Amino acid sequence: MEAINKPQKRRSRIYSGEARVAYICLIPAFLGLIFLTYLPLLGVLGISLTNWTGLKNPEFIGFDNYVKLFTTDPYIKDSIIATIYFAVLSVIGSMIYSLFIALLLNRKIPARGFFRAVFYVPYVLPAAAIYVGWSWLYEGNFGFFNYLLSELGLKKILFIADSTYVVPSLSLISVWLAGNLIVIFLAGLQNVPVVYHEAAEMDGANGWQRFRHITLPCMTPIIFYNLLMSLIANLQVVTPALSLTNGGPGNSSRFMTYLMYDQAFVNYKLGYACATTFIIFAILAAFTVVLFKTSNKWIYNEGGDDK
Repeated sequence: MEAINKPQKRRSRIYSGEARVAYICLIPAFLGLIFLTYLPLLGVLGISLTNWTGLKNPEFIGFDNYVKLFTTDPYIKDSIIATIYFAVLSVIGSMIYSLFIALLLNRKIPARGFFRAVFYVPYVLPAAAIYVGWSWLYEGNFGFFNYLLSELGLKKILFIADSTYVVPSLSLISVWLAGNLIVIFLAGLQNVPVVYHEAAEMDGANGWQRFRHITLPCMTPIIFYNLLMSLIANLQVVTPALSLTNGGPGNSSRFMTYLMYDQAFVNYKLGYACATTFIIFAILAAFTVVLFKTSNKWIYNEGGDDK
């Protein structure tokens, strides 16, 4: 009996040792979360309850900054609308575009490695330089896009000088920059079991049917990850406003992060800016919670635990 129990005890000691090592290896991650995420977040919340300008000692004023934001601030409503509008357009556009390009790059085509690099390069280029370059394409009189419109006999468009077109125009640039999503989608497509496609093809399924009933279900975990990352990134957008529009025309591109930047580094209202930051965090948290709560209804797990 003791001889039978010895291997079990040995395995138990090995498993406990592995668990101990795993916990030790997780310590840096927990320290990073605490000191780089949670403590700064608490610090932002604390500063938002003061009137700190960065030039004098802060005074505690409670929730006055939040009350002012939603009662007297002339920009907050337009800023929230512009931010959500930009995020929705950018997320939907980048998801469709990146999945479509990944599907093309997953096929056996000549110079496939070259084209993969071409579509990924915009993501690693300096964002400010990219937006300045796109401003030449959007130029109202001699820009490339307006040249094409004039050649087609259509009326020219003030892409970034018209409040109607500025957010969709900036969203188009964000979609073009989605090279990281393409790479992740491409990795996911290469892990879709080939046997599923072969079996469906033998049963007479066409390309669209195989994509809809095999590729998409198998890709739902990747779609969820890209959707979450894209949503977080685009709700914190600031570079387009800083590089091209300065929040204009009017307040149509005064995104929340640009509003925060203006309050903190132009008007030196750091307490007020931190209150705006916490509103951004609340919006991010709300969208993230909704995404996680609804994910179990559409994410497919191959093991059958998708409910």
